[in-house]
Amino acid sequence: MNPRDIRIADYTYVLPDDRIAKYPLPDRDLSKLLLYKDGSISEDIYRNIAEYIPADSLVIFNDTKVVHARLLFPKDTGSVIEVFCLEPDERYADITTGMMQTHEVYWKCLVGKADKWKEKELYLRYPEHGITITASIVEKLSDCYVIQLRWGTEATFAEILYLAGAVPLPPYIKRKADKADSDTYQTIYSKVEGSVAAPTAGLHFTERIFDDFRAKSIHWDFVTLHVGAGTFKPVKADVIADHQMHAEWLDVPVALIKKLRDAIATGRNIVAVGTTATRTLESLYWIGAKVHTKPDTATSQLAIQQWDAYETDGSLATTAALDALLSYLHRHGLDRVITRTQLLIAPGYQWRVVRELATNFHQPDSTLLLLVAGLIGDDWKRIYDHALAHDFRFLSYGDGCYLRASSPQKR
Repeated sequence: MNPRDIRIADYTYVLPDDRIAKYPLPDRDLSKLLLYKDGSISEDIYRNIAEYIPADSLVIFNDTKVVHARLLFPKDTGSVIEVFCLEPDERYADITTGMMQTHEVYWKCLVGKADKWKEKELYLRYPEHGITITASIVEKLSDCYVIQLRWGTEATFAEILYLAGAVPLPPYIKRKADKADSDTYQTIYSKVEGSVAAPTAGLHFTERIFDDFRAKSIHWDFVTLHVGAGTFKPVKADVIADHQMHAEWLDVPVALIKKLRDAIATGRNIVAVGTTATRTLESLYWIGAKVHTKPDTATSQLAIQQWDAYETDGSLATTAALDALLSYLHRHGLDRVITRTQLLIAPGYQWRVVRELATNFHQPDSTLLLLVAGLIGDDWKRIYDHALAHDFRFLSYGDGCYLRASSPQKR
């Protein structure tokens, strides 16, 4: 199957609003867990997930941290202009660099009620901290604005967002964020600030589960992929060829690439927690394939484009691709790979790293649903029908599933 020819109408379903979880459960790991293996479906809860993961597996989580990306600037008229901080302007090398800026920063933002922004500058004042945040429009792009934000102190932009911003709940959770969301809409292992949406598959994991992992000799580690607002973007084109996939920043250290390479070489099971961890792990193969073919590729050109996986020679073994990436990073004196990925995973994709996936239930007409279908084929329909018929809660604060690939990966 050529993914370009996929009709999004074949990857939709009816999701009643009352099946969308508006709040999380009080205990994260009591969320329901649908289990899919060899075509069979069963149920349990996340607290018992270690029972279903083979010993000596390597489980990969996304340790990105959700920032308080919504800044609400009051106007003298009483109205409010919302500045939703998406990602750093191109003048910064990556999200972490942007987050560490002091005094001022340039950020790509969505602007609510932009037509009412008539002033040259807007202000948010925090006299108790000696801080005034000033916002001004630098440039209007096709889908967002470049906003200059100034605060004139040594505080980092990450600290400014924590002080002044609000939690960016997904648009389908139709309520205002409350104080509790600062904790519940964050994984317990979140670390690297930069996301405007949580890697929600990880919200179910608790220290109790990690204790079970230890007892069963299940290993785990972390990649970073900063989740952008594009993750909520529905596919509005009739066919996927006409859809523009969102790009997101990934950050993976050399030590983990070596660990993945060794796990694959010895045939160990690799489990991805969430679609963001999945796209990161699979992108590593294609980055390695790129630098294997073109060893002189500039570090600024490592990004993976939407169709690279379908246009690049994929005959290279996964271990060889990761070896090529490790060699490239060593030659350039780098201890990690930091770049963007726009990788689209859909039916027809040849899997390279991930064998099993723990993930939430996703929106209809979404690239996240296409990724699930790419792993397990048309059985995604049976799984979602079962979940709808058995009172599973959907989307970010909802329940989830643990899926094993329907066919062997090419390694």
